[in-house]
Amino acid sequence: MKIGVLSRRSSLYSTRRLVEAATDRGHEVRVVDYLRCYMDIMSRRPNVMLSGESLVDFDAVIPRIGASYSFYGTAVVRQFEMAGVYALNESQAINRSRDKLRALQLLSRRGVGLPVTGFAHSTKDIQGVIDLVGGPPLVVKLLEGTQGIGVVLCETHKAAESVIEAFRGLDANILVQEFISEARGEDIRAFVVGDRVVASMKRTAAAGEFRSNLHRGGSASPVKLTPEERATAVVAAKTMGLKVAGVDLLRSNRGTLVMEVNSSPGLEGIEAATGVDVAGAVIAYVERNPERKRSKVRSRA
Repeated sequence: MKIGVLSRRSSLYSTRRLVEAATDRGHEVRVVDYLRCYMDIMSRRPNVMLSGESLVDFDAVIPRIGASYSFYGTAVVRQFEMAGVYALNESQAINRSRDKLRALQLLSRRGVGLPVTGFAHSTKDIQGVIDLVGGPPLVVKLLEGTQGIGVVLCETHKAAESVIEAFRGLDANILVQEFISEARGEDIRAFVVGDRVVASMKRTAAAGEFRSNLHRGGSASPVKLTPEERATAVVAAKTMGLKVAGVDLLRSNRGTLVMEVNSSPGLEGIEAATGVDVAGAVIAYVERNPERKRSKVRSRA
Protein backbone atom coordinates (compact mmCIF):
# COMPACT_ATOMS: atom_id res chain seq x y z
CA MET A 1 0.00 0.00 0.00
CA LYS A 2 0.94 3.62 -0.48
CA ILE A 3 0.14 5.51 2.73
CA GLY A 4 0.26 9.22 3.46
CA VAL A 5 0.61 10.49 7.04
CA LEU A 6 -0.82 14.01 7.25
CA SER A 7 1.38 15.69 9.85
CA ARG A 8 3.20 18.99 10.33
CA ARG A 9 6.58 17.36 11.03
CA SER A 10 8.10 13.95 10.41
CA SER A 11 10.16 14.30 13.62
CA LEU A 12 7.09 14.12 15.89
CA TYR A 13 7.05 10.88 17.89
CA SER A 14 3.60 9.74 16.76
CA THR A 15 4.36 10.49 13.12
CA ARG A 16 7.73 8.77 13.29
CA ARG A 17 6.23 5.63 14.87
CA LEU A 18 3.49 5.39 12.23
CA VAL A 19 6.10 5.67 9.50
CA GLU A 20 8.25 2.98 11.17
CA ALA A 21 5.30 0.63 11.62
CA ALA A 22 4.12 1.05 8.02
CA THR A 23 7.64 0.60 6.63
CA ASP A 24 8.23 -2.51 8.75
CA ARG A 25 5.05 -4.02 7.29
CA GLY A 26 6.25 -3.42 3.74
CA HIS A 27 4.27 -0.32 2.82
CA GLU A 28 5.42 2.79 1.00
CA VAL A 29 4.80 5.72 3.34
CA ARG A 30 5.22 9.47 3.03
CA VAL A 31 4.74 12.29 5.53
CA VAL A 32 2.77 15.21 4.07
CA ASP A 33 2.54 18.64 5.72
CA TYR A 34 -1.17 19.28 5.25
CA LEU A 35 -0.74 23.05 5.66
CA ARG A 36 1.44 23.09 2.54
CA CYS A 37 -1.15 21.21 0.49
CA TYR A 38 -3.42 23.08 -1.86
CA MET A 39 -6.59 21.85 -3.48
CA ASP A 40 -7.96 21.76 -7.01
CA ILE A 41 -11.71 21.66 -6.43
CA MET A 42 -12.73 20.53 -9.91
CA SER A 43 -15.95 18.76 -10.74
CA ARG A 44 -15.43 14.97 -10.99
CA ARG A 45 -11.64 15.43 -10.72
CA PRO A 46 -10.87 16.77 -7.23
CA ASN A 47 -7.17 16.89 -6.47
CA VAL A 48 -4.74 17.57 -3.64
CA MET A 49 -1.44 19.14 -4.64
CA LEU A 50 1.95 19.75 -3.02
CA SER A 51 4.67 21.66 -4.89
CA GLY A 52 2.97 20.90 -8.20
CA GLU A 53 2.62 17.18 -7.49
CA SER A 54 -0.70 15.36 -7.20
CA LEU A 55 -1.11 13.32 -4.01
CA VAL A 56 -4.35 11.48 -4.74
CA ASP A 57 -2.54 8.25 -5.70
CA PHE A 58 -2.35 7.31 -2.01
CA ASP A 59 -4.27 4.18 -1.06
CA ALA A 60 -4.90 5.65 2.38
CA VAL A 61 -4.12 8.72 4.47
CA ILE A 62 -3.71 8.83 8.25
CA PRO A 63 -4.69 12.30 9.49
CA ARG A 64 -2.69 13.77 12.37
CA ILE A 65 -4.44 17.14 12.39
CA GLY A 66 -3.45 19.57 15.15
CA ALA A 67 -6.28 21.29 17.02
CA SER A 68 -4.99 24.72 16.00
CA TYR A 69 -5.35 23.83 12.33
CA SER A 70 -8.63 21.93 12.36
CA PHE A 71 -10.37 24.03 9.70
CA TYR A 72 -7.72 23.75 7.00
CA GLY A 73 -6.57 20.28 8.02
CA THR A 74 -10.03 18.77 7.79
CA ALA A 75 -10.58 20.54 4.45
CA VAL A 76 -7.52 18.69 3.11
CA VAL A 77 -8.78 15.38 4.52
CA ARG A 78 -12.18 16.01 2.94
CA GLN A 79 -10.55 16.69 -0.42
CA PHE A 80 -8.74 13.34 -0.24
CA GLU A 81 -12.11 11.71 0.52
CA MET A 82 -13.68 13.42 -2.49
CA ALA A 83 -10.86 12.03 -4.64
CA GLY A 84 -11.65 8.50 -3.40
CA VAL A 85 -8.67 8.13 -1.04
CA TYR A 86 -9.44 6.24 2.16
CA ALA A 87 -9.03 8.43 5.28
CA LEU A 88 -8.49 6.50 8.50
CA ASN A 89 -10.37 9.20 10.43
CA GLU A 90 -12.79 11.06 8.21
CA SER A 91 -13.06 14.84 8.17
CA GLN A 92 -16.57 14.89 9.58
CA ALA A 93 -15.60 12.64 12.48
CA ILE A 94 -12.59 14.83 13.30
CA ASN A 95 -14.80 17.93 13.30
CA ARG A 96 -17.34 16.24 15.58
CA SER A 97 -14.71 15.41 18.17
CA ARG A 98 -13.06 18.86 17.99
CA ASP A 99 -16.32 20.62 18.80
CA LYS A 100 -16.50 19.74 22.52
CA LEU A 101 -20.09 20.89 22.93
CA ARG A 102 -21.31 18.95 19.91
CA ALA A 103 -19.35 15.89 21.05
CA LEU A 104 -20.96 15.97 24.50
CA GLN A 105 -24.41 16.41 22.96
CA LEU A 106 -23.89 13.39 20.69
CA LEU A 107 -22.53 11.26 23.54
CA SER A 108 -25.44 12.31 25.75
CA ARG A 109 -27.94 11.27 23.08
CA ARG A 110 -26.20 7.89 22.85
CA GLY A 111 -26.59 7.42 26.61
CA VAL A 112 -22.86 7.53 27.40
CA GLY A 113 -22.00 8.54 30.98
CA LEU A 114 -20.77 12.14 31.26
CA PRO A 115 -19.95 14.65 33.99
CA VAL A 116 -22.89 16.99 34.59
CA THR A 117 -22.24 19.84 32.17
CA GLY A 118 -23.72 23.30 31.68
CA PHE A 119 -23.43 25.71 28.75
CA ALA A 120 -24.74 29.27 28.51
CA HIS A 121 -24.10 32.43 26.53
CA SER A 122 -25.19 35.27 28.79
CA THR A 123 -23.30 36.28 31.92
CA LYS A 124 -26.73 36.90 33.48
CA ASP A 125 -27.17 33.11 33.71
CA ILE A 126 -23.96 32.34 35.63
CA GLN A 127 -25.68 31.40 38.88
CA GLY A 128 -28.08 29.08 37.08
CA VAL A 129 -25.21 27.22 35.38
CA ILE A 130 -23.29 26.92 38.66
CA ASP A 131 -26.36 25.46 40.36
CA LEU A 132 -26.94 23.11 37.43
CA VAL A 133 -23.63 21.31 37.99
CA GLY A 134 -24.10 21.10 41.75
CA GLY A 135 -22.11 24.16 42.77
CA PRO A 136 -18.39 24.38 43.56
CA PRO A 137 -15.94 22.84 43.31
CA LEU A 138 -16.51 22.86 39.56
CA VAL A 139 -14.45 22.96 36.37
CA VAL A 140 -14.61 25.66 33.70
CA LYS A 141 -13.34 24.63 30.25
CA LEU A 142 -12.68 26.60 27.11
CA LEU A 143 -14.33 24.86 24.15
CA GLU A 144 -11.18 25.45 22.09
CA GLY A 145 -8.69 24.30 24.76
CA THR A 146 -6.37 21.30 24.36
CA GLN A 147 -3.88 19.40 26.55
CA GLY A 148 -5.37 20.90 29.71
CA ILE A 149 -4.98 24.51 28.53
CA GLY A 150 -8.03 26.61 29.34
CA VAL A 151 -9.24 24.28 32.11
CA VAL A 152 -9.75 25.93 35.50
CA LEU A 153 -10.81 24.39 38.83
CA CYS A 154 -13.02 26.77 40.81
CA GLU A 155 -13.37 25.85 44.48
CA THR A 156 -15.76 28.63 45.59
CA HIS A 157 -18.81 30.42 44.20
CA LYS A 158 -16.88 33.67 43.95
CA ALA A 159 -14.03 32.06 42.04
CA ALA A 160 -16.47 30.37 39.66
CA GLU A 161 -18.32 33.60 38.99
CA SER A 162 -15.08 35.50 38.39
CA VAL A 163 -13.64 32.93 35.98
CA ILE A 164 -16.88 32.57 34.01
CA GLU A 165 -17.31 36.35 33.78
CA ALA A 166 -13.69 36.75 32.65
CA PHE A 167 -13.99 34.12 29.90
CA ARG A 168 -17.32 35.46 28.69
CA GLY A 169 -15.91 38.98 28.77
CA LEU A 170 -13.39 37.76 26.20
CA ASP A 171 -16.28 36.30 24.18
CA ALA A 172 -14.89 32.81 24.79
CA ASN A 173 -17.20 29.81 24.65
CA ILE A 174 -16.99 27.73 27.81
CA LEU A 175 -18.38 24.61 29.43
CA VAL A 176 -19.04 24.36 33.15
CA GLN A 177 -18.71 20.84 34.57
CA GLU A 178 -19.04 19.14 37.92
CA PHE A 179 -15.74 18.23 39.57
CA ILE A 180 -15.40 14.47 40.08
CA SER A 181 -13.54 14.54 43.39
CA GLU A 182 -13.49 10.76 43.83
CA ALA A 183 -11.26 10.46 40.75
CA ARG A 184 -8.47 11.96 42.92
CA GLY A 185 -6.64 13.59 40.01
CA GLU A 186 -6.58 10.40 37.94
CA ASP A 187 -8.10 9.55 34.60
CA ILE A 188 -7.77 6.79 32.03
CA ARG A 189 -6.77 7.08 28.38
CA ALA A 190 -8.20 4.21 26.33
CA PHE A 191 -6.72 3.94 22.85
CA VAL A 192 -9.39 2.63 20.49
CA VAL A 193 -8.60 1.15 17.06
CA GLY A 194 -11.65 -0.02 15.15
CA ASP A 195 -13.97 -1.81 17.54
CA ARG A 196 -11.53 -2.59 20.35
CA VAL A 197 -9.27 -0.96 22.94
CA VAL A 198 -5.68 -1.87 22.03
CA ALA A 199 -3.98 -0.15 24.99
CA SER A 200 -4.92 1.77 28.12
CA MET A 201 -3.08 3.81 30.72
CA LYS A 202 -3.89 5.59 33.95
CA ARG A 203 -2.73 9.20 34.12
CA THR A 204 -2.08 10.76 37.52
CA ALA A 205 -1.81 14.50 38.09
CA ALA A 206 1.38 16.00 39.51
CA ALA A 207 1.37 17.21 43.12
CA GLY A 208 -0.71 20.36 43.49
CA GLU A 209 -2.32 19.90 40.07
CA PHE A 210 -5.77 18.51 39.25
CA ARG A 211 -5.19 18.06 35.50
CA SER A 212 -3.68 14.67 34.68
CA ASN A 213 -2.39 15.54 31.19
CA LEU A 214 1.15 14.27 30.57
CA HIS A 215 1.95 17.65 28.99
CA ARG A 216 1.23 19.20 32.39
CA GLY A 217 3.59 16.97 34.34
CA GLY A 218 1.26 14.04 34.94
CA SER A 219 2.59 10.48 35.14
CA ALA A 220 1.31 7.38 33.34
CA SER A 221 1.10 3.69 34.19
CA PRO A 222 -0.63 0.71 32.54
CA VAL A 223 -4.13 -0.08 33.77
CA LYS A 224 -6.56 -2.93 33.24
CA LEU A 225 -9.98 -1.75 32.14
CA THR A 226 -13.25 -3.20 33.28
CA PRO A 227 -15.65 -4.55 30.61
CA GLU A 228 -17.82 -1.45 31.18
CA GLU A 229 -14.86 0.88 30.58
CA ARG A 230 -13.86 -0.95 27.39
CA ALA A 231 -17.40 -0.88 26.06
CA THR A 232 -17.81 2.81 26.93
CA ALA A 233 -14.58 3.75 25.14
CA VAL A 234 -15.57 1.89 21.97
CA VAL A 235 -19.08 3.35 21.97
CA ALA A 236 -17.69 6.88 22.46
CA ALA A 237 -15.31 6.51 19.50
CA LYS A 238 -18.07 5.07 17.29
CA THR A 239 -20.43 7.88 18.27
CA MET A 240 -17.90 10.36 16.88
CA GLY A 241 -17.38 8.17 13.80
CA LEU A 242 -13.68 7.76 14.60
CA LYS A 243 -11.74 4.62 13.64
CA VAL A 244 -8.81 5.64 15.85
CA ALA A 245 -9.39 7.63 19.03
CA GLY A 246 -8.05 8.37 22.46
CA VAL A 247 -10.99 8.26 24.87
CA ASP A 248 -10.46 9.88 28.28
CA LEU A 249 -12.43 8.24 31.08
CA LEU A 250 -13.10 8.99 34.74
CA ARG A 251 -13.95 6.44 37.42
CA SER A 252 -16.79 7.98 39.41
CA ASN A 253 -19.21 6.86 42.12
CA ARG A 254 -21.90 6.47 39.45
CA GLY A 255 -19.79 4.53 36.96
CA THR A 256 -17.60 5.30 33.96
CA LEU A 257 -17.72 8.86 32.64
CA VAL A 258 -16.29 10.14 29.35
CA MET A 259 -14.38 13.41 29.53
CA GLU A 260 -13.21 13.75 25.95
CA VAL A 261 -12.71 11.89 22.68
CA ASN A 262 -9.46 12.79 20.89
CA SER A 263 -9.17 12.26 17.12
CA SER A 264 -5.35 12.57 17.01
CA PRO A 265 -4.22 10.81 20.20
CA GLY A 266 -0.49 10.84 20.90
CA LEU A 267 1.39 7.54 20.84
CA GLU A 268 4.42 8.38 22.97
CA GLY A 269 2.87 8.29 26.42
CA ILE A 270 0.74 5.21 25.91
CA GLU A 271 3.43 3.18 24.15
CA ALA A 272 5.94 4.04 26.88
CA ALA A 273 3.50 3.24 29.69
CA THR A 274 2.13 -0.03 28.25
CA GLY A 275 4.82 -1.38 25.93
CA VAL A 276 2.12 -2.00 23.32
CA ASP A 277 2.93 -1.43 19.65
CA VAL A 278 0.01 0.95 19.14
CA ALA A 279 1.38 2.27 15.83
CA GLY A 280 1.48 -1.28 14.50
CA ALA A 281 -2.16 -1.80 15.52
CA VAL A 282 -3.16 1.34 13.61
CA ILE A 283 -1.39 0.21 10.42
CA ALA A 284 -2.83 -3.31 10.75
CA TYR A 285 -6.33 -1.81 10.89
CA VAL A 286 -5.71 0.16 7.68
CA GLU A 287 -4.55 -3.06 5.98
CA ARG A 288 -7.61 -5.14 6.84
CA ASN A 289 -10.29 -2.47 6.75
CA PRO A 290 -12.88 -3.41 4.10
CA GLU A 291 -13.95 0.22 3.64
CA ARG A 292 -10.58 0.98 2.07
CA LYS A 293 -11.41 -1.10 -1.02
CA ARG A 294 -14.76 0.64 -1.48
CA SER A 295 -13.38 4.17 -1.15
CA LYS A 296 -12.23 4.23 -4.77
CA VAL A 297 -15.81 4.14 -5.97
CA ARG A 298 -17.51 6.13 -3.20
CA SER A 299 -16.39 9.57 -2.12
CA ARG A 300 -17.79 11.25 0.98
CA ALA A 301 -18.40 14.86 1.89
